[in-house]
Amino acid sequence: NPPNMKFLIIAVWVSVAVAAPEHFLPETYGAPASSFRAVSFDSEEVVPILRDERVQDENGRYSFDVETGNGIIFSQSGSPDGPDGAVVSSGKYSYPAADGTQVELKFVADENGFQPESDRLPVAPTFPHPIPQFVLDQIAKAAEEDAALAAAEVRASASSLSDRYAVPQ
Repeated sequence: NPPNMKFLIIAVWVSVAVAAPEHFLPETYGAPASSFRAVSFDSEEVVPILRDERVQDENGRYSFDVETGNGIIFSQSGSPDGPDGAVVSSGKYSYPAADGTQVELKFVADENGFQPESDRLPVAPTFPHPIPQFVLDQIAKAAEEDAALAAAEVRASASSLSDRYAVPQ
């Protein structure tokens, strides 16, 4: 009898689920152990701010000039001269690298994005040699072949269309 069979199957599944050991159930949520450790420095050195000049006028123009006792220098100015009043800014910053050399970066940020300049930034290498003439000849030949093939396809499609139509009567 199919209805009794369905009832029996459901009853078996329910009894198995109720009788399942608790170790199959997921553990209750507990907050994770705190693994954060504050960074400690051996040095108690306090870096003095030698200069901190910030100017902003009512037209949206601004300038920042900051210099610290450990050799960091930051200077930036900007104004709402970009498209739709967007702020265009430029500036530079420098700091002493671990090896003692001074790192300097100049930048402009405008409608073209952030554009940094520095001798420390990677630069794409220039192409090492001119493109050989045989390569240029092959490119030109391929372009001619493509043009000839396209013209032949246009002629073929035009002639097949004219075969389908007759003079009106």
